[in-house]
Amino acid sequence: MNISDTIRQVTAPWGVELDQTALQRCEKFADLLIEKNKVMNLTAITEEDKVARLHFADCLYLLSCCDFRGKKIIDVGCGGGFPSLPLLCAVPELDILGLDSTAKRINFVTESARELGVGGRFVAARAEEYALKNRERFDIATSRAVASLNVLLELTLPFLKVGGKLLAMKGMNELEDEDAKKALQVLGGKIVDIKTYSVGEDFPERRVVIVEKIRKTPDAYPRRYAKISAKPL
Repeated sequence: MNISDTIRQVTAPWGVELDQTALQRCEKFADLLIEKNKVMNLTAITEEDKVARLHFADCLYLLSCCDFRGKKIIDVGCGGGFPSLPLLCAVPELDILGLDSTAKRINFVTESARELGVGGRFVAARAEEYALKNRERFDIATSRAVASLNVLLELTLPFLKVGGKLLAMKGMNELEDEDAKKALQVLGGKIVDIKTYSVGEDFPERRVVIVEKIRKTPDAYPRRYAKISAKPL
C-alpha cells in the first residue's frame, strides 16, 4: 500500500476521515520530510509504511480526542512538524502555532507548510522562555516525544487558558502518571482521560494523556530549563 492507503486504513476505525486532497498533502509532506532528512536529522523513520503509521496516522489520532476547530493550538517541541503538520494536512485552516528550539527545524516546517498550502505559524524559541509573554493564550497544547510528563506539564500548562487541555502523546512504556502527581497539583492540571490506540498489529500501542487545566498556573512557572531538568516537580 502507498502512504495514502495506509493512513486511510489505520485512521478509519478512529472515525478520522481524510479526503483525497488531505491525503495528497500528507504524501507531499512525507516526500519533503524524507528528502530533507538526507541533509538534516529530522527522523530515523524513512520507510513508507512506517512513515505513514508512526508519523502521520499516529498524529492524526489526535483528531479523535477533541475538536480542534475554532481553537488556538500550540504544538510544543514540534521538531520536524509533528503533530502540527499532519493535523494541518487534514484540516488546513487550524490555528496552530508550532514551537521548537531549533531554528533549522522551524525553517523546514515553515517552508513545508508554505509548499503544502496550509496555515499555521512556527516559531524558534524555548518553551519556558516563550511562555513568559504568552501565558494562558491557548485552548489546546500538543506535544509528542518531548519530555517526561512531569517536565512536560511545566513546559505546556502555562500556555493554556483555564479549561484548556494538553494532549501528551506517549508510548506505553512511558507510564509516568504517578511521577506527575506533584506537577499536576502545583501547576493546576488534572488528568481527565488516557486514550490507548494502535497504528498496526506489529507496532507497540500508543497513548494520549489528556490533562485539563483546572486553575491558573502560578507565575513562578515555568522555571528556567536548567532548574526544571535538575529538579523536576
